[in-house]
Amino acid sequence: MASSSKNASVSTGVEQDDLTIPVIDFSAFLHGDENARRSTAAAILHAFRTSGFLYLSNSGIAPSTIADVFSHSAHFFARPTAQKDSLGWDRPESNRGYSTFGREKVTQENDPAEIQKLRSANPDYKETMEIGRENVPGMPNQWPDKFDSEGEQFTVVMKAFHDTCKQLHIQLMRAIAMGMGFPESFFDEFTAGGDNTLRLLHYPPVLKSVFAENPNAVRAGPHSDYGSVTLLFQDDIGGLEVKSPKNTWVRATPIADTIVINAGDLLARWSNDTIKSTNHRVVQPPYESESDLYPRRYSVAYFCNPDFDKLIEALPGTYTTESDKKYKGINSGEYLAMRLAATY
Repeated sequence: MASSSKNASVSTGVEQDDLTIPVIDFSAFLHGDENARRSTAAAILHAFRTSGFLYLSNSGIAPSTIADVFSHSAHFFARPTAQKDSLGWDRPESNRGYSTFGREKVTQENDPAEIQKLRSANPDYKETMEIGRENVPGMPNQWPDKFDSEGEQFTVVMKAFHDTCKQLHIQLMRAIAMGMGFPESFFDEFTAGGDNTLRLLHYPPVLKSVFAENPNAVRAGPHSDYGSVTLLFQDDIGGLEVKSPKNTWVRATPIADTIVINAGDLLARWSNDTIKSTNHRVVQPPYESESDLYPRRYSVAYFCNPDFDKLIEALPGTYTTESDKKYKGINSGEYLAMRLAATY
């Protein structure tokens, strides 16, 4: 893929079945001149309007920071089941705490009975830990700091990483604002609170026979994300796939020192569907060995949302008349709680 401008560093990460996921160097937006910043913003918006996905390089988050987060995540998931269960996820309004294997079933289905059927037949082969912003009354994070010094370190690392990702979210939304022709600070009032969720994910080793005997088995079912944008940090195992315009599944192969960024349903709704929220899933990795097992996989997702007290309506410039608006205005927090309630 050619660069969208001499001032923006854009290359092809994935190109298959009419799906292109570019690699965009974010340093041009963070540190470049005005032309470089505008060119990068345009490239990001173009990716969101076409595939809904991109790889971000030079994000401003140090690889050593990400490696530390992955290390603490692995140690957390290796804890005894009783410890993890004592930190259990309780309700969608809070969306904080640990979820054991098979509890959540991500899907585009809305019918609770159908979701239960899917969960029973093909559970998602993963466990998760959800971390929200601190100091929300009645919604405390479930920290393992009460267990031992490693739990204390985990708590320090994850609090800091939540804040680090919040800053990247703010910068990404500034790039989107610039790309759409708004003042760069247009979305700042929607991102100041940081009502975002840091999700740690562990996909355990799975027998190859599970997937061979059940073609519908997945590590995480087909779904789109609910919020504005998602920052996904992958390990090198792989397994993420994105739905193409040709209705095929295309692997979003891990690319070292990049973050996978995708637009979510609320941003698509906010943009009056001029931005795409694309379905994706996690399946068995492209892994060849004589072992009977597919290896474990870790990933870290940071789900970004407009602050929960904000009303989300079609953005100026995405419609001509009121009748062109595809969606009614909706409160961000209520929307997210509604979507989460359907999957647990």
